[in-house]
Formats: sequence, C-alpha cells, structure tokens
Amino acid sequence: MNDTDLGADDMRAAEQLTSAYAKLREQINRVIVGQEEVIELLLISLFCRGHCILEGVPGLAKTLIISTLSRSLSLSFSRIQFTPDLMPADITGTEVIEENRSTGMREFRFLQGPIFANAVLADEINRTPPKTQAALLEAMQEHQVTVGRVQHKLPNPFFVLATQNPIEQEGTYPLPEAQQDRFMFKIAVRYPSFGEEFDIARRTTTTTLSEVDPVLSCEEILELQEIVRRVPVTDHVIKFTLALVRQTRVGEVGVPDFVDEWLTWGAGPRSVQFLILGAKARALLKGRRHVSTEDIAALAAPVLRHRLVTSFAANSEGITPDRVVQRLIDETPAQEADLESDQRFAALLGS
Repeated sequence: MNDTDLGADDMRAAEQLTSAYAKLREQINRVIVGQEEVIELLLISLFCRGHCILEGVPGLAKTLIISTLSRSLSLSFSRIQFTPDLMPADITGTEVIEENRSTGMREFRFLQGPIFANAVLADEINRTPPKTQAALLEAMQEHQVTVGRVQHKLPNPFFVLATQNPIEQEGTYPLPEAQQDRFMFKIAVRYPSFGEEFDIARRTTTTTLSEVDPVLSCEEILELQEIVRRVPVTDHVIKFTLALVRQTRVGEVGVPDFVDEWLTWGAGPRSVQFLILGAKARALLKGRRHVSTEDIAALAAPVLRHRLVTSFAANSEGITPDRVVQRLIDETPAQEADLESDQRFAALLGS
C-alpha cells in the first residue's frame, strides 16, 4: 500500500491536515506547556468526530487545554460545570410559553441549552447524577437532542470533552459503562516534568498573556474529517486490531489465561472502529498516508482503558487496565505471518 491509494485531491487535503496539525500545536503551545500526548489525542479525536474524557488531578490545565483548543479552531465553545443539582434541561434546553404579539396566541418556543456548541466542555462530569449524565447520550451518538416530541439538530462539527477527578470520590457518580463507551478516548493527564513545571511557573506568574490565533474553520475541519475516513488500511492491520480487542473478551476461544483472571468484562466492536479511525488520523498527523500496527498499538490504551472492567483479584493486586493492554500488545504478533501462523490467534480470528 502506498501514497497513490489516495487521490490527488485527497493527497493535497492530507498534506493540509499535516500542516494544520503543526500550526495547531504551535498555537496551543503558546498557552499550554507540555502535555504533548494529551494534545495529540484531542486532535485525533477531533478529526475522527470522537469524544474524549480527560482524567487527572486538579491543576493540570485540563479545562485550559480544551478552551485553548477551541479558540485555535474557530469553534463555538460552551462550558458546563456539572454539579449534583444540575438537571437535564440545564444542558439540552427547554421549551417556554410566549405570547405572539401579532396574533395574541400563546405558543411554545425552544430555548437552546449550552450543549448547542461545536465544542462542549463537560467539567467534572462525574459530579452530577446519572439522569443528567444521560442527557448527553443522544447528543453524543446522534448529534441531536429531543425535547418533548421535537428533535433539535446540534451544530456540526460537534464533540464533547469531559473532565473528571480520579482522587476525589465523595459525592461523585461514576459514569455507567454504556456512557463511557461513547467516548473515543479516555486520556490520562499526568503531572508535568521538572522542566515543564519550571516553564509553567515562569510563564504564568507574569503579566504577559499569550494570544491564540484560529487555524481552521468549521468547514475545513469537516473536510479533513472526511479525508481521514478515506485513508486506506490493510486487512492485516484490521486483523491485528481485532486480535487485540477480541483477547479482552472473557471466556471466548483463544483468550489468554491472564485476561480471564484479571478482567470481568472486555471491549466491544465500537473500540475496533475507534482504533482504526484513530490510527488513520494518527498516520496522517505523522505525515504518512497508510496505517500501521504501530498506530493501533499507540492508541490501544486510551481507547481500551475505560472499556475494560478489572476483576476483584486484579484490583487487589494493583492491576490496571493499562497494564492489561500493554501485556496484550506485547503478546500479539505485529507481523502478518506470525499472527496468522499462531494457533491461538487463528482460533481467536475464526480462521
């Protein structure tokens, strides 16, 4: 497979995406120090029409990263601070009765909620009850909300970026697995290195403010999202992805023993779709026009970590979903001949 698998117009658009990626990184880095992996994953999800959860302790600039990204993309941005008393209508909007002055009749008018934006920040999403969390489900999946009997379309592009705090569990409501599955990535936001934190301290304690210039319009983003889906992927890469995901399904044929011991639930088909789409976008961002197994492996943890349910035995031993994913990557052959000649994987792939 080579670059000629994309048409001439697609090639130019792919080069535009690679160039736009570099410009976006430059703009975001004016405000954000470090967090290179987080920014890359956010941009991949954007070009794949995906949603993300950012998980990290307070003070790691999760909210600032998202707002800076929206400013660099000329997107309408809305922040929803999730609290225990937040109601679904506070997110989606509500109908009010108004009097039509010309006719004297009263009629319903829909007032849009904060979800009607291109980029929606669901800040501390685990602080609101499931009823309000579920208000996002239809929006994330169908890009619309239903109020009464009327469906209201959301703007395009549309993506939800949620944040949550992993250490403060008092008064929180963990997201149901069905809702977590709607998020393409769960991104772990980690502490900065010494050099990065030194730069943060120096930058943020002065009167100097960094401005961010828009790089892409909504129309350009939609065009690039279409290009990502046209990137070719070989059957071998698809089989490698399937092998990786199908190994997480407890009790299935070909699943390794450590998975049966460490997991109680594995990942579904949506994770395969997100892995392949994300790998296509990652390949373009890296300047390549085809997908490799390296792209799949690089995205396996953020795609799978919130879709794997670890067992009591694994929790007691400190086994995390990331560790399970890494072991699966280590034990899954990347070469086509090795994958197809292995009897366990042949059973797993039904060949």
